[in-house]
Amino acid sequence: MNAKSSKQDRPLHFDPSIDAMVLRTFGEDEAMNENALILIVEDERQIAEIYQAFFEREGFRVVTAHDGEAGLDLHRMLSPDLVVLDIGLPKRDGVEVLGEIRRRGNSPVIMSTALGEDLEKLTALKIGADDYLVKPFNPLELVARARAVLRRATDTNGRGNVIRVGALEVDMVAHEIRAVVKDDAEILEVTPTEFRIVSHMARAPRKAFARSEILDACLPQDGNALERTVDSHISNLRMKFERVGIEGMLPGVRGVGYRLASS
Repeated sequence: MNAKSSKQDRPLHFDPSIDAMVLRTFGEDEAMNENALILIVEDERQIAEIYQAFFEREGFRVVTAHDGEAGLDLHRMLSPDLVVLDIGLPKRDGVEVLGEIRRRGNSPVIMSTALGEDLEKLTALKIGADDYLVKPFNPLELVARARAVLRRATDTNGRGNVIRVGALEVDMVAHEIRAVVKDDAEILEVTPTEFRIVSHMARAPRKAFARSEILDACLPQDGNALERTVDSHISNLRMKFERVGIEGMLPGVRGVGYRLASS
């Protein structure tokens, strides 16, 4: 069986219990995401139509492309608020398209793949995807993930300049990290480097960041720093989080580095 037929044989997944749970979360961000433009780049037309129907039902505008070149053309012309990008695309594959989108700017991107291969997912996340889903998945979950990514992007681009990840609040203006546990907020004492690490990772909390990427983005002034320096900073941050009752943040990702959120 070739890769194409294998991809077509994998059905989308519908689970009524998940549907009900996800639908309950929609009202929170509906006003904020109203009229956002979603670009769906998916070569399977039937799947693209299903995604489009679910997004439009929740008030989003949608455009679709069925190969990588067309997706990049629409991205350049329309500057969508979020891109849903399949990995296995004709003409230019999803990883290549993602790299070009990242060179152009910071459009939020959710990757989807039918391959289910860890290497593919980790490569995509390393070069800049904000989230990923492995087919088969519930289209309602895709919409919920899109809302979460849009919320983080909106916060980062000026809506209060506060990024919230679990019990953490990262204030980009005040340069503060706050722990919100049981309705009490406590400011963590962090070094400038530790703040840069957390604020950088908070923009894509599910992304797996390579040590080298963290090093380049957060310690650029220290040209002699080694990748194990990142491990030391991560260890210190974990201890500070745990002291204020935040468990499970900054888990290691085998063969890559770290992500901020545990799930």
